[in-house]
Amino acid sequence: MRILVTGASGFIGSLLAPELLAVGHEVVGLARDPEKVRRARDAAKQTNIDVRAGDLLTGAGLAEALEQVEVAYYLVHSMESRGARRANASAHNGLAFPERDRIAAENFVAAAAAAGVRRVVYLGGPVASWTVAGARAASSRHLASRETVEHVLRAGVSDTVVLRASIVIGAGSRSFRLLVHLVERMPVLALPTWRSYRTRPIDERDIVAMLVAAADAGRVAAGAFDVGGPDALSYGEMVERIADHMLVARPAIGLSVSATGMVARVAAAIAREDPELTTALMESLQGDLLPGGVDGLAHEQAAVMLEVELHSFDSAVEHALREWEETEPLAAR
Repeated sequence: MRILVTGASGFIGSLLAPELLAVGHEVVGLARDPEKVRRARDAAKQTNIDVRAGDLLTGAGLAEALEQVEVAYYLVHSMESRGARRANASAHNGLAFPERDRIAAENFVAAAAAAGVRRVVYLGGPVASWTVAGARAASSRHLASRETVEHVLRAGVSDTVVLRASIVIGAGSRSFRLLVHLVERMPVLALPTWRSYRTRPIDERDIVAMLVAAADAGRVAAGAFDVGGPDALSYGEMVERIADHMLVARPAIGLSVSATGMVARVAAAIAREDPELTTALMESLQGDLLPGGVDGLAHEQAAVMLEVELHSFDSAVEHALREWEETEPLAAR
């Protein structure tokens, strides 16, 4: 099939495109900065990826990129720094990221429907967090935006597959990199109340395999599926295990407050990350982010349907850190 991958220069898109090629698909990579895709493509000697320039916020380049495309992957979001937005001048840059997300999704789905795209595959986020009592917590801006995009895509193209994942463990994952940098640079880990909230982190290899499988309408019916790894872990446990794999000793202190805004700004400064992104991510830590709810097994059902054998969290972390070290030094490794 001819397949379009939006966000082809991003973390997941850059991993997905080669896997689609490997199973015989024709791949078009769409990116606002196509040169990034070309460099990655040429370095991997995958010159048969058709690279196109396009901007989902303005709609520029979408119609051309979608010509004769049967399946399109939606792997973009608008949680980017002010600096990145300034570098890509647009009338939409003054809008908050949820509004930019909605506009981009509407532009994409309109162009996809007009081009006759049969199937859309979207990598979204959990639709809810769950309190200790098992009730649904209020959605953060980040999770609410992911859910809005899901609704827009499913309303515009009926044959849409949504994979709802929490944190993806990989060398290029900004959420994972944030945790690693905190472990690297904080001699004592001061963890707020969200340290006890649980989620199901998933290995990048597993989510990419699931995305590849989702292109096949004969194998996977349209719908939304909660996906995750085999281990339900608290954020505190994840940080401790990452420190173990990095071979560093980091005493942890549990704080009795959340103080999301302040903690997010401090974490951003320590990790040298964008504070807007860090704040948006930490706002989502209001309860457990578990597929299908506190006691759900939706992630196991999805893995069986998609024929993916899940890697453990420890395996995912070791793989990610090994890949990280191929391009960057890592403390104590």
